[in-house]
Amino acid sequence: MKTEGLEFVEAVERLAADAGVMLPKLEPRSQRDVEQVDERARMLALVESAAKFFEAQLAGAAGQEARRYIERRGLARETIKRFRLGFAPASREILKVHLAKEGFSVKEMAMSGMVIAGEDISVPYDRFRNRVMFPIEDLKGKVIAFGGRALDPDAPAKYLNSPETPLFHKGNQLYNIHRARPVTFETSRIVVVEGYMDVVALDQAGFQAAVAPLGTALTEAQVQLLWRMAPEPILCFDGDGAGQRAAFRAVDTILPMLKPGISAQFAFLPDGLDPDDLVRAQGPAAFEAILARTKALFDVMWERELASQPLSTPEQRAAMEQRLKALVGKIADQSVRSHYEQEARQTLWSLNRAVVRELAGGGGPQQARASGRIAGRQNNVQTDWRVRERARLPQKGRPPVSAAGVSGSGLAGRLTQLPTREALIIMALINHPWLIEEHAERLAAIEFTAPASSELRDAVLAALVEQIPLDSAGIRNHLSQVGLSHVVALVERAITHRGDKFAEPEADQEAVETGWCHAVALHEKQVGLRRDLVVAEQRYSEELSEDAYERLLEIKALQNQVEDGETGREERAELPSSRGLS
Repeated sequence: MKTEGLEFVEAVERLAADAGVMLPKLEPRSQRDVEQVDERARMLALVESAAKFFEAQLAGAAGQEARRYIERRGLARETIKRFRLGFAPASREILKVHLAKEGFSVKEMAMSGMVIAGEDISVPYDRFRNRVMFPIEDLKGKVIAFGGRALDPDAPAKYLNSPETPLFHKGNQLYNIHRARPVTFETSRIVVVEGYMDVVALDQAGFQAAVAPLGTALTEAQVQLLWRMAPEPILCFDGDGAGQRAAFRAVDTILPMLKPGISAQFAFLPDGLDPDDLVRAQGPAAFEAILARTKALFDVMWERELASQPLSTPEQRAAMEQRLKALVGKIADQSVRSHYEQEARQTLWSLNRAVVRELAGGGGPQQARASGRIAGRQNNVQTDWRVRERARLPQKGRPPVSAAGVSGSGLAGRLTQLPTREALIIMALINHPWLIEEHAERLAAIEFTAPASSELRDAVLAALVEQIPLDSAGIRNHLSQVGLSHVVALVERAITHRGDKFAEPEADQEAVETGWCHAVALHEKQVGLRRDLVVAEQRYSEELSEDAYERLLEIKALQNQVEDGETGREERAELPSSRGLS
């Protein structure tokens, strides 16, 4: 049960078969039970006979075109045999005649879905004609149904599945589940793709824990089946609009059932490619790279809601908040629901700040929307450090900042102008990295004046997202690997006095936190005063009034107080003369 994910009865039956032990059989409780057991056994034998018939047809003269199609798809002979692929000839009665010779009635054939019959059909006929056949097996590996891929390009349905039967309920089954189950228990990873051929091609490429739903959207029963094998199955979708819509439907299905540690990850392929195309054209490594860039269920839900309507007005953002509340409210587990509510609040807060800043910068609602900050979660990265780094680091382990980007921007050359207080804020993070996690939101919102400060801030937040060990050595090593070690050295040289001990490595935790928060508060006040000064100077130049002059004096005085706290020098900026106010 633990190594292969078998149910108790399945495990007992497997061991008994291996040991040659006859298990006692339960006595049927009624005549109807006897009939149902016999009926199921008959239908299992019927569809197994059909599977062998299709295999033989593929190998014979009638299967020449089907074999060419399979060869074009790059499937090896061993793969064809492993998945028991077959061929249903174009004839309307060839399978029906074969099954009749095997002793099965037309009623049984119709009940199993192999022929189409009914009161309005005078002569029952084969359901599958001129199709490559994919046997669908249950958890025990017994054939219970089929999927057929049309060889005729003008066929009404490209893929055709068996109908619902006493053996087959498509919402409860996954294609290839019995082969994927033992591999999943070894690797803790299972990948859900959209089609039969995708599963077969991935298996041949080495991804043996791949399954597919059977022509329908993912159901609750299928999700529960996946969770029996892995806590976070990877749902892989095509990158086109249809793939996005399928992913969004999966979110709605899974969301109410979430539990602590039990969820799903989402992977999206390049537009126009499916897994079969990708592994044939670019090899297994290309698909592995896709699986390394998964998105959390929350992120996919957020992207959907973010793209559903404009968000440039408070009313529109309030509507989005209501939609998110309604969605999160569907989560049955209280603990998970609470964490989703918290994540939604934090991300909505960041969204509001991004939009308000855009509008305050002089753009109208249309410009704010066009700026890209609210076009999608990946673009809504200006203030929310978690979202920014998820978007900037789509592949785990990818460096967030390149050395080329640093040198190319002229950043190193401008470091000599780095304000001392900004250097202290950054150096405290490097010497005491626990600050990064403790104050990530505040750190992400700081408006640094020096590009070097912003660059280093982004790099240390990226380290948090990448789960790099948050110790001083680990952070310095990370900054070195992404080409920022010389920038760190210049930041250290920018600290020309040692009046603020909180940034030094030996400072105790309480002093570090108090000093860092105080430095950030002074910096934020200074940035705000600079904005106020610009407004006040503009007002004074326009009005030349006593009130405007007094306001200018007030801001200058406050600004000098803050700057004194940084430099320790009694320096005063020049003030405009009041003589022109008479």
